[in-house]
Amino acid sequence: MIDLHTHTTFSDGELIVAELARRAQVAGLSAIAITDHGDPANLDLIVPRVAAAARLLSEAMDPPFTILPGIELTHLPLSLIAPLAARARELGAKIVVVHGETVVEPVPPGTNRAAILAGVDVLAHPGLITEEDVALAAKNNVLLEITGRKGHSLTNGHVARLAKKLGAAMVVNSDSHAPGDLMTLERARLVVLGAGLSEGDFFAMQKNADRLVARVLAEA
Repeated sequence: MIDLHTHTTFSDGELIVAELARRAQVAGLSAIAITDHGDPANLDLIVPRVAAAARLLSEAMDPPFTILPGIELTHLPLSLIAPLAARARELGAKIVVVHGETVVEPVPPGTNRAAILAGVDVLAHPGLITEEDVALAAKNNVLLEITGRKGHSLTNGHVARLAKKLGAAMVVNSDSHAPGDLMTLERARLVVLGAGLSEGDFFAMQKNADRLVARVLAEA
């Protein structure tokens, strides 16, 4: 399993990068993306340091383990999403996630669409996303997240239903902030089935993550 949405002490996570990577490896994951919360105040601090740590740790771990530097752009004014997504990539982010319109936080309305139009990699916990935005995500190849995170997961069923109806690709992520948040393959499978999806959908979601990581590594 690949987890494209995790947090460390660079934002509100409990683990440093090395421990998160080790715990993920032991849990049976094949790769993770470090996607701490970012905005104009910390983007240039987080991304280069995580990128440097990811390079060093990925090679030094035994066996080697894929760690991708990324960012989760969070609670931004809509006009800043596209330029900061581009800036994050310039700084070395391989995976750009946007903190979607979860129903449990005051995310600015329109964030989902702005993220999709910006061509980010993953729209995290997009809440009560509209049919129009799901169709746009399908067109722009933006992955919609089915999440294991408490609270954010309340709308997993809604996201899953519309994604299936409109042909949008999905991934399942932990949105890990603490050691107990990391998902094994079996736990991720239960999250997906609990959203009303099938075993086949779960397999497709793994392939979606695999393809994204393979593309990122090929571009490196």
